[in-house]
Amino acid sequence: MRPVSLETRRELSAAIIERYRAADRLSKKAILNEFVKVTEYHRKHAIRILNGKQVDRQRQPIGRRIHQAAVDEALIVLWEAADRICGKRLKALLPTLVEAMERYGHLHLDETL
Repeated sequence: MRPVSLETRRELSAAIIERYRAADRLSKKAILNEFVKVTEYHRKHAIRILNGKQVDRQRQPIGRRIHQAAVDEALIVLWEAADRICGKRLKALLPTLVEAMERYGHLHLDETL
């Protein structure tokens, strides 16, 4: 059997949804079996689509950067000073680490950032 394109799958699901929703239990089973065979979807995924719970999601564009290059450089210095610990632990350590690094002159942060 030749693979069905995504566009064809969407058209097929749009055509079958109303028939599936109005059907009784035995008819739903037959419609679902046919839909799964044609689209090659996993059965549970097909049920979600036909019930209308599956929303077509397109990839969201990555948002704008929330900090500047200077902040990146400062974070790298702090990360290196903390012996490259994971982000979760680094986040908890940052206030103490920034204070200590500024006190000993290893880091100079501008308040405007």
